[in-house]
Amino acid sequence: MTATAATTSRLFEQNKGSLIEGNQRNPSDQEKQLMDEMITKLADAKPYELPNAVRRAFRVVSSPQFFLRIAERADTAIDEDEIEKLAALASNLVATLEVVVETTEETLDERAKEVEEVLKAAADLETGEFLVPLLPEQVQRMRVVVENLEPYSLDEGFLSTVDAFMNKSHQDGMDGMVEILQKCLQQYSGVSILRARKNQQQQKDKESSSSSSESSTTATTTTAASELFEKLLKIDTAIWDEEIQKGMSSISDMSTQKLINEIQKTMETVVLGLENGSMAQRVQAEYLRELVTRVEAIQAKA
Repeated sequence: MTATAATTSRLFEQNKGSLIEGNQRNPSDQEKQLMDEMITKLADAKPYELPNAVRRAFRVVSSPQFFLRIAERADTAIDEDEIEKLAALASNLVATLEVVVETTEETLDERAKEVEEVLKAAADLETGEFLVPLLPEQVQRMRVVVENLEPYSLDEGFLSTVDAFMNKSHQDGMDGMVEILQKCLQQYSGVSILRARKNQQQQKDKESSSSSSESSTTATTTTAASELFEKLLKIDTAIWDEEIQKGMSSISDMSTQKLINEIQKTMETVVLGLENGSMAQRVQAEYLRELVTRVEAIQAKA
């Protein structure tokens, strides 16, 4: 994974609207490839597996482009079984989407309340107004609210709600609120990635202890790079550069390349393991790409 300044995400750019633009333009070749992978996966899935699969990638699966892509593949398919499978998928998706939408509306109401709680934490305690740039203590209050949310709350519904709020704020010219919503997505990413890393490590420890009696008493080993990375996941992105530079100068056996390698490992083992095309994957990937960009910039100055 190589990040450059050109890949800066909408989690960090100013005055940007929705994270999802696919419904307003023709899909790129990369997006078509992603849709093809999802179509193949869904076509091979059992009917009872469709609802959860659709929920995880609702924005992509429910888009007109997705159904057009199914039709395109059916038109170019030669094998009759493949044509029937694609036709059945389109029919099953319509029925599944109807059910998912009904449950999604209830979920989105819950997620809207949770997003509002995160935003309230960013308000000035005395006036209740939203002033930017946010002070460190305001960002920390947002972080605490996100951390206190259950993992199942930080789902596609949560991200869709933030996306909708951001798009509306952008349309209304409320650039300050867009910036606060970006902070919300950044805190979501840090919390989610940190949780996933810890879950992975716990699973590894469990497997090690079950396979070796000696491993059960062996403490989990961490590296300086992993410790610095996890610290960066916990703090405001506004002070990333400062903390990276501090880590490079104060921690022995530390280098920018080791930190980049640690981030790349998490990208490969955590983020790329998320549902393809999901907002969770896109948001968390952009968050890590921005972090790599920051580290590379410091590396270039060294």
